[in-house]
Amino acid sequence: MSDNTTADLTGRTIAITGSTDGLGRALALRLAAAGAQVIVHGRDERRAGEVAESILAAGGPAPQIVLADLSQLAQVDRLADEIATRVTRLDVLVNNAGIGFGRPDAPRLFSSDGFELRWAVNHLAPYRLTRRLLPLPQASAPARVVNVASAGQQEIDFDDLSFDHDYDGVSAYRRSKLAQIMSTFELAADLTGAGVTVNALHPATFMDTTMVAETGAAPQSTVAEGVEATLRVIADPALAQVTGHYFHGLTPGQPHPQALNPAARRRLRELTDTALSTKV
Repeated sequence: MSDNTTADLTGRTIAITGSTDGLGRALALRLAAAGAQVIVHGRDERRAGEVAESILAAGGPAPQIVLADLSQLAQVDRLADEIATRVTRLDVLVNNAGIGFGRPDAPRLFSSDGFELRWAVNHLAPYRLTRRLLPLPQASAPARVVNVASAGQQEIDFDDLSFDHDYDGVSAYRRSKLAQIMSTFELAADLTGAGVTVNALHPATFMDTTMVAETGAAPQSTVAEGVEATLRVIADPALAQVTGHYFHGLTPGQPHPQALNPAARRRLRELTDTALSTKV
């Protein structure tokens, strides 16, 4: 979908996690310009307010602002509850928020719930948020869930989810993004016939964002390229019935082989549900 062919999204409600910077911010502005009511999520009230002000200044519908730290499951739950009380429909949920590679040689970090931090934010948070919000998109069907993943994927060691051995931020990120894709496929299967599609994508490689700058890597793509790829999965009518897919930019992608292994996906789901059941 190009700038000139963005669908009219008037009347649609679209939630975007991590929409105060980078790809999420650009998506929020673009979707609002197309008429969507955007739910702007971030951790910082000032930055979220700036996005809302930009939307209003451009003539977009008044957005909703919701604040939450996705590294804390209690805040993930509160975020879901707040969205559910603020809006009566949810046409698209874009799970965009995430933590990248981090600085080279950065130490292993844990969430307040005791999970390795990238696993907590990139996998557990969108997994939990999506499932808690599902009644809204189901009631709003046809609806879509879009998971912003990555081409950087690494096989998950189910016996070492905390990364006790040979930790590095790049591998932790890649494992968490593979988990996100695997969970995409599982949820898509669960929702067969429900009118809610669930897809994942790698928007673009090393976009010019804060996340990439933190690694010291040189940008290879623009945020605009990532926006185009993500918009396609969000709103392209040609993908209205497409679910359980992984896209690389604007084309179908091939995920890590572990994502195509039903037994591995079930194992991940069991471990994820068990971990989350201990954190209310």
